[in-house]
Parts: sequence; structure tokens; C-alpha cells
Amino acid sequence: MKSKWMRVLYWSPRVLSICFAVFISLFALDVFGEGNGFWETLLALAIHLVPTYIIVLCIWLAWRREWIGALGFAGLGIAYIIMSGGRQHWMAYVIISGPLFLLAGLYLWNWLWRGGMKSGA
Repeated sequence: MKSKWMRVLYWSPRVLSICFAVFISLFALDVFGEGNGFWETLLALAIHLVPTYIIVLCIWLAWRREWIGALGFAGLGIAYIIMSGGRQHWMAYVIISGPLFLLAGLYLWNWLWRGGMKSGA
């Protein structure tokens, strides 16, 4: 029983963070409706995917070091709130920062749980 929950706890932040990266990537698809040429569209797509690159980097760093995921995703959630500057509807903060804080909590829980298991607690 404990082994099953350990696997769920290990994989849930990783799978959910990949799903969140895919979700954020969907917002970059609006570049295809702008009517630009191929190279302009490709450049705009690369620029619009910068948040996804940052999230993927955070996932990569957090894969073995969960504390990095806890700090990284919490930092991304705070950064979104600060950079938005209160200009967004409150639901935008729930949709973007909410999952980031949830992922930070899952990575933190994973880190604490695995650390407790290593120390014999």
C-alpha cells in the first residue's frame, strides 16, 4: 500500500506539470491567425512559447530535486502575479497561478515525504 502511494506521490507533480506546460503552449497558437508569413509566424511562435520553455526547464530541474520544483513553480506563480500587475481579471490568476502553486505544493510534499523516508522517519 505504501509503495503505491509513493509512486502516485512521485509521479503526480511530474505528470501534472507536463500537462500544465501543454496547457500554456495552447496560448501560443494564436500566432497562426495573424496572417504573417512563414518566418514571421515561426519567430512569433518561438517567442510565444518562452513561458513553456521556462516551465519545461523547471520540470527538468525538478525531476530529481523536488525542492527545486517547489521553489521554481512557486516563483513562477508569484512572478505571474507581479508581472500582471493587477491588470487581469481574478480568474486569470486562478487559471495560471493556481496550478503553479498547486504544483509547488506537490513538489514540496514529494520532497518532504521522500526526505522523511530516507532519514528513517
